[in-house]
Formats: sequence, C-alpha cells, structure tokens
Amino acid sequence: MGPDDLLHSAGKKLRKLRLRLGLTIREVVEQSCKLVEEKGIEDYNISRSWLTDIENGCYRPASAFKLYALSVIYDFSWTDILMFFGLRISDLRRDQAMFGTRSTHLIGNPPDADTERLTLPVRFREDLRLDKTNLLSRLVEVWGEIPIPLVQNLDLRKSMYGFIGLQDKTMFPILRPGSFVQIDGNQTKVVTGDWLSEYDRPIYFVELRDEYICSWCEVKEGQLLSIPHPLSRCQVRQFAYPHGAEIVGRVTGVAMRLAETAGA
Repeated sequence: MGPDDLLHSAGKKLRKLRLRLGLTIREVVEQSCKLVEEKGIEDYNISRSWLTDIENGCYRPASAFKLYALSVIYDFSWTDILMFFGLRISDLRRDQAMFGTRSTHLIGNPPDADTERLTLPVRFREDLRLDKTNLLSRLVEVWGEIPIPLVQNLDLRKSMYGFIGLQDKTMFPILRPGSFVQIDGNQTKVVTGDWLSEYDRPIYFVELRDEYICSWCEVKEGQLLSIPHPLSRCQVRQFAYPHGAEIVGRVTGVAMRLAETAGA
C-alpha cells in the first residue's frame, strides 16, 4: 500500500469510527473544545477543516494532541489510531534495538509515567493444568498485561507461542519451566547438522496425541526422538513420526524468569 493509499484508508477508518457513534463533524469539534477546557492546552482543539482533510486522506496528521483527542472522543485506542497511519507503537523497542547502546543499562520509565504494555496470558482456565507444556491459544481464557521490555524480541502478532509447563524441565536450563516461547510455524522440518553450541541447535515445539513437548529433535527410521538437555536429567523419548508426533514449529524466541522476585 502506497503512502496516498494509506492516508485514504486511514481517513475512511476515522470517518467510520465517527459515524458508528453517530457524531457529526461539528459535534467532534465541540467535544474537542471541552477537552481543551479540561486540559488547558489549545493543541487538543480539532477544527472542522482539519478533520475534513484527514478523513479525505489529504495529509498525515502530525499532532499527537489532536489524535489523542480523537481517541478520547471516539472511545478508541490511541495506538490503534496511530496504526491507521502506519505507526506501530509495538515496534518502538525493536526499532530502538537497531541503535542500541553498547553499555549495559536499565530499561524503564519514571515511576509516574505510563508503562508500555502488551497483552499476554497470565490466568488460565481452572480445568487446565499449568504443569504441562501447551500452546497458549488453547489455554487462554483471560488476558493480562506485562511490560513490553520483557517480551520485546517476541513477535506476538505473527507467531504462535507456547507455555513451558511448570513441571516440564526437559530443556532446563535453556528453557526454564514457566517460560513463554515464540514458535515459527513455517519451520516444521527437523534440521540436522553440526552446531557451534547448544544454543544454536534448533528447539522444536511438538504436538503429541495428548500433550505437547518442547525439545531438541532427531528423526530416524520413522521415529522422532525428543532429546532433552543433558542437565535436565530427563530421558530421551521416542514417538512414531509423523503419525504419533507433529512438529508445530521451531522455537525462535523466549521470555522467562531467571529467579523469583523478592516477596513473590
């Protein structure tokens, strides 16, 4: 989609939001004036000509205050409105990483600042046990929020992801129990080779008939071998392949705790 097409698409989406609420352009202008009075900042003001031009796709809005005002008036996510114009807040940390500082430092915000967050599953159905490894899409009932920096390398929009069971130590210490893993569903063929280290060897998420496993894998004579990490003290497991075991995808990212926080 070219720049002009994107602007026209964004304008149509904003007009749709306004019409969905039954608001006229005049009413939007009046409500923005109320926001100006409340905040004491004139930049929140939306004029009839400004909104008309934006809805007609004439230009890309440069005022964060006016977009915030539309978010308030339309009762719609501010970040989603930015996405209409091709600006993804979720890319912020990833883009920052391209120019990352060489020194080790804390990533955070002042105590009184809003913390950027993503939604991840933090509570599950009562009839499902977290001691088992599973695909989160089949577990989640309620979604919660966690800070972006904890999962900034996980591409949650384009990948599947799984949960390593609280009793699953198959890949410990590389993958600790309770870890979230990103899964590339396009990589379903077990790759063999000489790896420089254990961290370079592919880890696969595998669906069995009644459970999931996550481990290194080998395929030999119609059998899939689930290879645990040597320090885990788990045993190699063997399954008929592909009838008894299906490769969901390769693990390409992980978010995990290294230790419990004090007072947890």
